[in-house]
Amino acid sequence: MLVEVEDLEKDYGRVKALKGISFSVREGEIFGLIGPNGAGKSTTLKILATLLKPTNGTAKIAGHDVVEEAEEVRRLISYLPEEAGAYKNLTGLEYLQFMARLYAKDERKAKDMLELGIRLSGLGDRLKDKVSTYSKGMTRKLLLARALMVKPRLAILDEPASGLDIVNAYEIRKTIRRFAREEGVTFLISSHNMLEVEFLCDRVALINEGRIVETGTPEELKEEYKAENLEEVFMRAIGAEVFPNV
Repeated sequence: MLVEVEDLEKDYGRVKALKGISFSVREGEIFGLIGPNGAGKSTTLKILATLLKPTNGTAKIAGHDVVEEAEEVRRLISYLPEEAGAYKNLTGLEYLQFMARLYAKDERKAKDMLELGIRLSGLGDRLKDKVSTYSKGMTRKLLLARALMVKPRLAILDEPASGLDIVNAYEIRKTIRRFAREEGVTFLISSHNMLEVEFLCDRVALINEGRIVETGTPEELKEEYKAENLEEVFMRAIGAEVFPNV
């Protein structure tokens, strides 16, 4: 397993954001952590990205503890927060160039990284324009390209298509799926959009109020709960009433 989370807890004062969650992610798969807003998804990803320390429990990436071996973990991952932004006074191309030089060990690798970022962004000539002129969808594509062009072993994406229109969300999902297939990168994705994740992820963990309520492939979970989609699975898993034909 590339990611191993065991009995993870996180307290914010009196508020328990995570209440002992456990799950694992296999090498090369797209894994979705899905649930409503406030369920604990972003907290989990921030812990795995070494930005938060857990109150209790352990989390490891490629065998490295995210607390004790944070520096080693950071070399393996790329993290895209939900509210990430790019430098608005730079053009899209300048932004990718800056990030490539920051992450690459030499000029040749920086050039290769930049070429990949340009291709992944899909922005074409708009890369010559300043980021301040970009729509939300264009900015998100640029940021996803930045996160993936470094070819991380694990890409951690928090709500990668949140707030995007149908076309941009589709293109984001297509880029993720293609990159996972072509490069073998493992993805851990959070989302509250269960229908979207159903078509993207190999396996999912349903999280609610800081607890994992189910884990499995979308097809396994739909079959187990006699449900048409993951939204129905989630509602039945938490004991909520599901109305037919709604």
